[in-house]
Amino acid sequence: MRVLPLLIAGLASTHSIAANADVLDAVNWARLRGCNAPTPHAAVPVAPLKANPKLQKAAARLAGGAALPDSLASLGYLASESAMLHFSGAVSDAEISHVLTAHYCRTLTDPKLREIGSERRGPDVWMVLAAPVSVPGAADAASVSARILDLVNAARATGRRCGAKYYAPAAPLTLNVNLTRAALAHSREMALNQEFDHRGHDGSTPAERIQRAGYGAYRIVGENIAAGAMTPAEVTEGWFASAPHCENIMDARFTQIGIAYAANLDSAAGLYWTQDFAAPR
Repeated sequence: MRVLPLLIAGLASTHSIAANADVLDAVNWARLRGCNAPTPHAAVPVAPLKANPKLQKAAARLAGGAALPDSLASLGYLASESAMLHFSGAVSDAEISHVLTAHYCRTLTDPKLREIGSERRGPDVWMVLAAPVSVPGAADAASVSARILDLVNAARATGRRCGAKYYAPAAPLTLNVNLTRAALAHSREMALNQEFDHRGHDGSTPAERIQRAGYGAYRIVGENIAAGAMTPAEVTEGWFASAPHCENIMDARFTQIGIAYAANLDSAAGLYWTQDFAAPR
């Protein structure tokens, strides 16, 4: 999640505060006008921001002194992008739009930011702009697995350093339905229980789980897990950055792999990932 820094604008205006000012309308009026100036986002059409109740609560927590990441996490809002704005002074609708267009055009017109919440307390207004993460659904499982497999096999084809150890090129891994079944079961269990561990909730080991999934006799078994990554590229990059996980991916003794993920949007991690590796006997 990318969190933009706190932006504070002090307004010295003689205008009276409009008690019933509609912050959303004021923001969208400025957003859709494009600030009347070219920006890095100007060529990308933007849609109006939509009010989100969780972001409204997050804005209220910011007004109470909370940090943005903590506020979003505590409310179960998984953001791929977020920004917060604080206006201090006499802030009518017109003044909000003016300050946004004059000083915060890049944030305001960012097409990745799609939702908003605000909190008005006297002369102060706090805003949270964000975009919820795009979580792959069950229908995306095959394409997600294929993408990760491509990244894994590309690394195996060229060789790679994992920490202090270099791994020579290795033969490509092939997807195995039983390993995938074991990986999916473990990802779902981690998501359901909001746990992150190679040992299953029932005490099972990776080897026990692949046997339970019907894999049969094996020569070697390994497992990678991850939590919090939201895309195939992100989770694979994380595994490559960790020497033990990278070593599993590059180990020439493994010939087959299972790849799966499960979502729990009420958890801080959001997505839970498993790779199971093996070689049949």
